[in-house]
Amino acid sequence: MIDNYLLEELVTFAKYGTLAATAEQLMVTQPTVTRGMQKLEEELGVTLFVRQPNRISLSKTGQFAAKAAQKALDQNQLFIDEVRKYELNQRVIQLGTVAPGPRMVVNSLRLASNTRLEQQFIAPEAVAPKLLSHDYTLIITNQELQTEQIEARYLGSESLSVNLDQFTYLANQPMVTFKELKGLSFIVLTDISLWRDIIQANIPQAKFLYQAQTTAFTEITKYSNFPYFSTNLSKLAPENHPDENDDRVRIPISDPAAKMDFYAAYLQQNRKIVAPLIKQLTAAWL
Repeated sequence: MIDNYLLEELVTFAKYGTLAATAEQLMVTQPTVTRGMQKLEEELGVTLFVRQPNRISLSKTGQFAAKAAQKALDQNQLFIDEVRKYELNQRVIQLGTVAPGPRMVVNSLRLASNTRLEQQFIAPEAVAPKLLSHDYTLIITNQELQTEQIEARYLGSESLSVNLDQFTYLANQPMVTFKELKGLSFIVLTDISLWRDIIQANIPQAKFLYQAQTTAFTEITKYSNFPYFSTNLSKLAPENHPDENDDRVRIPISDPAAKMDFYAAYLQQNRKIVAPLIKQLTAAWL
């Protein structure tokens, strides 16, 4: 088996072009690099360099070998990273989510000391790859993933409502549709993940005044009559919404697209590890 340091020397030489520059980058002496390149040629049984007086360069075989060496080093680093992440997942539950509602549920829990919640949302299409690469132990997703390695458990649903000025005609209805909300202007938190695409697709004629800061969102809703959205999980994070004195009327949206089911997805081999957390999430879901 060829040592990694020999491959690193070859890759570095291919990048910098001289023994002196290679030695400087690797913080070794030039004779050390020379001996290493000779040893690599001996172990491979091929000639990697064109040697001329006062000059050495890679042969075509050497150029090919340098590219192959880089691939081998990358694969070796991938192996190291995957093993380390796997070992970490046996000690620490790395938890992620694709949407803000489930994050509210998680933040309402008293998590075990070995559980860490990643605040950045995960794209739905990235859930399976991130589980398989051991980046996460459990991800709350809107997809019921069931594969040879991944399984999912239903946690609960999130239903969208609109909060309307009590003096508007729609505020007198028990439910509204997306179509009935056309033409309105809404105050919306920027960080709403999947719901952003849903409201924009289903109310294309509406205007959405996105606010990145929660404080700005609450202040605008406090001193204006702009409608805003909330869900059955919003009460778990009251800091993200106007206070209890807000006189708007909360009206559920009846369209199927206004309801989203969520699942806990994880590798089957981690079933026992995540079981207590899943039990907590299911019990806390509103």
